[in-house]
Amino acid sequence: MEYTRLGRTGLKVSRLCLGTMNFGPLTSEQDSFAIMDKALDLGFNFYDTADVYGWKQGEGITEQIIGRWFAQGGARREKVVLATKCYNKMSEWPNGRGLSALHIKQACEASLRRLKTDHIDLYQMHHIDRETPWEEIWQAMEQLVREGKIIYAGSSNFAGWHITQANYIAMHRNFIGLVSEQSLYNLNARMIELEVIPACKALGVGIIPWSPLAGGLLGGALQKATEGRRANENMQKAIEKNRAKLEAYESFCRDINEQPADVALAWLLHNPVVTAPIIGPRTMDQLNGCLQALEIKFSSEQLQKLDEIWPGPGGAAPEAYAW
Repeated sequence: MEYTRLGRTGLKVSRLCLGTMNFGPLTSEQDSFAIMDKALDLGFNFYDTADVYGWKQGEGITEQIIGRWFAQGGARREKVVLATKCYNKMSEWPNGRGLSALHIKQACEASLRRLKTDHIDLYQMHHIDRETPWEEIWQAMEQLVREGKIIYAGSSNFAGWHITQANYIAMHRNFIGLVSEQSLYNLNARMIELEVIPACKALGVGIIPWSPLAGGLLGGALQKATEGRRANENMQKAIEKNRAKLEAYESFCRDINEQPADVALAWLLHNPVVTAPIIGPRTMDQLNGCLQALEIKFSSEQLQKLDEIWPGPGGAAPEAYAW
């Protein structure tokens, strides 16, 4: 495993982040424990979750599973850089969602109870809350830092201007502000190259890509078109829509003798603004072998070929759409 700093911080995290969204709904608790143990053995020290994962309102099922795993001891908690999120609806009460100071406080304390820990290393806002001023949000986050309940704050699904606004207001409050942004980013979803990535690069905010394999589309979809999620109707439509690109992509991967999933992860890792793509294994087999992505290095010609197969928006704004 390789390690890098999270954005502009001194915190070192693994170049691959273990996503836990499948723990509970698709992966049993026993298998989730085994995957988390194996991930530690492989050198993963960066685990990501959210209060809403498990998809039963207010229960935080995935956080509970992680908490019971930590409770087994063996320095599991001490070895893990733990990231979770707040924002989504956790109750039917008026303040049961969003980024009000009240909800941030209540959501954090509930996550701490479920996770059986006294602090969260990276506390992320799962979405922008357009109705809450940044002064209120930062007041709440600063208080959690003072109380030792969180160490760093991050965002998820923010626009470039949200990240910039948030960090300049934090700067005037003498607070570190956002250190990471978790965004949808993969070869087939490159919109953040317009403004999110330039903003993060300028402000020292680490990118944590979610869905790095585009829901399996980039993991050898043509080879495994009848297996697992690839067999469902939506995935079949996506395969047909992108068939020409997938044929060229999988041919490219065969030519360089690498697996499509590893190539997709390696492409993200070659970008210096990317801290760690999130891999979300449902099974042990999906976890094993992922480290190969760290070994793949592309030539300039190979990167150009990937751009031809999966064209992005044209680079950063405004040059992407203007002179």
